[in-house]
Amino acid sequence: MDSDKEMSSAVIQENDAVTGHIISTTIGGKNGEPKQTISYMAECLVGTGSFGIVFQAKCLETGETVAIKKVLQDRRYKNRELELMRLMNHSNIVSLKHCFFSTTSNDELFLNLVMEYVPETIYRAVKHYCSMNQRMPLIYVKLYTYQIFRGLAYIHSVPGVCHRDVKPQNLLVDPLTHQVKLCDFGSAKVLVKGEANISYICSRYYRAPELIFGATEYTTSIDIWSAGCVLAELLLGQPLFPGENAVGQLVEIVKILGTPTREEIRCMNPNYTDFRFPQMKAHPWHKVFHKRMPPEAIDLASRLLQYSPSLRCTALEACAHPFFDELREPNARLPNGRPLPPLFNFKQELAGASPELINRLIPEHVRRQAGLSLPHPGRT
Repeated sequence: MDSDKEMSSAVIQENDAVTGHIISTTIGGKNGEPKQTISYMAECLVGTGSFGIVFQAKCLETGETVAIKKVLQDRRYKNRELELMRLMNHSNIVSLKHCFFSTTSNDELFLNLVMEYVPETIYRAVKHYCSMNQRMPLIYVKLYTYQIFRGLAYIHSVPGVCHRDVKPQNLLVDPLTHQVKLCDFGSAKVLVKGEANISYICSRYYRAPELIFGATEYTTSIDIWSAGCVLAELLLGQPLFPGENAVGQLVEIVKILGTPTREEIRCMNPNYTDFRFPQMKAHPWHKVFHKRMPPEAIDLASRLLQYSPSLRCTALEACAHPFFDELREPNARLPNGRPLPPLFNFKQELAGASPELINRLIPEHVRRQAGLSLPHPGRT
């Protein structure tokens, strides 16, 4: 494990205010490495929630800006978010720099996760275009959703983590490079087949229907549904399923997908027995979006937003979808002429993928540059 991700054993006394105060901690000191002190000046609050707070801070030694997530820590348990973040290393996942404990005057223990700072969110980007009465340019929709699926392909296959709260607020974006990073692993969990999980998870507009049906043995395909909702929102400029509560959420889904069949309900939750539903026909996908919407965008949305979890495509299959072909062009660039962020430096997430899928995921010009000779479909 990187020494800079090691937890300092020092527990810092701190005042309870956020802005303006300085927190100092020690890192290193393992395996004969020198200990060093790092100090953070808290600058402003970035987010609050039931979990605690996130604030922007500046490292006084290096001048680097970081985000610090401060969560109340139960002394009896390990922090799952910390355990998971230590497992992850990917360009589309927010990275953990290090962490330390602090206590308040009334002896509450807090865990501080020091992470890279990314200034914008996809949520704010959508709001920005809405405020100007515009749709997000299609190149950004492709770029952002492709990177969401790339991040999900990594967490689902390498550490085997289900995020369980994919939504625009948890998708960070760098406004200069347009690199997207999945953040907030506070609800994330390694799902184990046959083990029950809570179904009251994920923010309402992005909650997969099996969760609304109370399923406890769901799979990482709940993240795929959420990502499908994000794709639709970027294309529409507003949430696709804006339910007021759990029942309202299901009504919004039924209005578009139609009433689920008994078989689809069984696929979502085999223990669900209440079949009283208003019978509604599915609304054709091409009518959900405006007339000029590319058919590939509609096709991808329809493959993600399926009642049966096993029928949704995987994150890697989503990355290979023709909707993203423009990003694989040799001369693909950002609208300002700058290069695209890294999109094809796949690692362990390709283990187990078919040669055909790998061929679609890594464009020929990238393979030539890297001197990669990937198997050709049809050749043994």
